[in-house]
Amino acid sequence: MRTIVEAAAALAAGHTSAAALTEASLARIADPAGEGARAFTAVHADSARASAAAMDALRAAGRAPSAYAGIPISIKDLYDEAGVTTKAGSVVLRGAPAAKATAPTVQRLIRAGFVILGRTNMTEFAFSGLGVNPHYGTPKSPWDRATGRLPGGSSAGAGVAVADGMGFAGLGTDTGGSCRIPAALCGVVGWKPTAKRVPITGILPLAASLDSAGPLARGVADCAIVDAIMAGEEDPVAPKPLPMKGLRLGLPRGTFLTDSMDGTVAAVFGRTLTRLSAAGAQVIEFDVPELEQIPAANATGGFAASEAWAWHHRLVAEGADRYDPRILKRIRRGEAMSAADYVNLVAERARIIAAVAPRTAPFDAVICPTVPLVPPAIAEVADEAEYNRINMLLLRNTSVGNFLDRCSISLPCQVAGEAPVGLMLTGPHMGDARLFQVAAAVEAALAA
Repeated sequence: MRTIVEAAAALAAGHTSAAALTEASLARIADPAGEGARAFTAVHADSARASAAAMDALRAAGRAPSAYAGIPISIKDLYDEAGVTTKAGSVVLRGAPAAKATAPTVQRLIRAGFVILGRTNMTEFAFSGLGVNPHYGTPKSPWDRATGRLPGGSSAGAGVAVADGMGFAGLGTDTGGSCRIPAALCGVVGWKPTAKRVPITGILPLAASLDSAGPLARGVADCAIVDAIMAGEEDPVAPKPLPMKGLRLGLPRGTFLTDSMDGTVAAVFGRTLTRLSAAGAQVIEFDVPELEQIPAANATGGFAASEAWAWHHRLVAEGADRYDPRILKRIRRGEAMSAADYVNLVAERARIIAAVAPRTAPFDAVICPTVPLVPPAIAEVADEAEYNRINMLLLRNTSVGNFLDRCSISLPCQVAGEAPVGLMLTGPHMGDARLFQVAAAVEAALAA
């Protein structure tokens, strides 16, 4: 399947059209043998075709708004679109007023000529890393569809859509790993920017202190291009890979690697480190004792529970029975948090961020597995205890980047025929451009 970079080149050369790309994507969504019915909560087929036709006409006249005009993408069901009710993967907001304006991030992509295919499914209100949705169905990871494997969440539909060719990218959000976890379990690339770079205006919040908006796509360059447009940057281009020789990759000791990592992830990650070292990178183990303090800082509920409760408490009072009970329990954790708990959490976060910064400063990126598991079977999480256990494992590594307010990316590191395994690279606060260059170098080294 083509990448955004390849599709843009084909459009420029006249080898394809926006209409052809859009029809191919819509056909994959509509395929009854595929996952489109579960990956999407709404398909904008008519408007997508009209947009594609308009982009083809503009390109023919030499007036295409960007090199990417006519490339179809999807958006997660918590981005506002004018005239559409934002449901956030829930039934709680059915009948709520339609959005009056489109989210700025989506507006920027539309102005660049991207074609919006529709809205992708997600964990209800983005409050889980599994991707399970009892209201609209749970899309299956591309790996082992016969068994039915978790897609990862909360941007579940975006991960499956990108992996299955239902668009060239999918907009997601990431509060504790919701772009990177589905990327890892679906075998694609998922990007979490430094939060303040990309506006979250017009995106239904989970926790504004942690929320960030980023893309999932089939390559590092694709994520970089979409991210640049979402951030309002001019002239988005593919990142230039840094030289692998001498690249310093910090490998944390402790929690990232020693707890509950399954054999497949351990083997693939170990092989990946060997390959990167052979390509010239220096993989250097180091200690980050402050990471062990994050669970204690979050013990009273954390930002997600407290800020979600502030947003949801009236809806819960009006109709708690309409929520997925497992999501409702997570939201209700915030009810018991006091103002003192929240103020202490803010202070602890600032202290830990300041303490970790000098430990990671010598490295071009911090490296670890995105998640410690290959995609678990959907049936496994029918049991609530397993639901909670697996959810915490999937969120464990990724949530650190959100707490530390950093940029982070997951890219696939398995080889053909293996279960998907994500490799996560994390950079410093506002180190997004350089992290893309590191990720591009790592991607090329793994593909060599």
